[in-house]
Amino acid sequence: MKQPPVAAPVMPPMPFGTAISTGFRKYAEFDGRATRAEFWWFILFTVLVSSALGAFNVVTPSGQITVGTSLASVWSIATFIPTLAVAVRRLRDAGRRWPELFWILLPIAGIIVLVMRWCEPTWPDGRTDLK
Repeated sequence: MKQPPVAAPVMPPMPFGTAISTGFRKYAEFDGRATRAEFWWFILFTVLVSSALGAFNVVTPSGQITVGTSLASVWSIATFIPTLAVAVRRLRDAGRRWPELFWILLPIAGIIVLVMRWCEPTWPDGRTDLK
């Protein structure tokens, strides 16, 4: 069974803009760590942009044109790799391994388990066995 983390050095929370720029700057970097603030700010940004783009659907007399849904789909595809990378870095920062992302394949319970893992505190820098 996994031991609880010892007190990690307290770092100031990452601001919203810095978290977004870090997420895109480390586009496909699966090594390293991502703090809780970096992860959750990045996820919030991607969800807000996706929601805003999805709102641009146009209703015409002949039916609905799903321009917004198409734009939101393109956004989701474009941000898939950075979101996956920040999720892996967040798991590593919490003292977990990347295969725990496969919890997402389990309906409902899987996302609950992953959210709990992403909310865990940072492990100290001494953890080097997380490849």
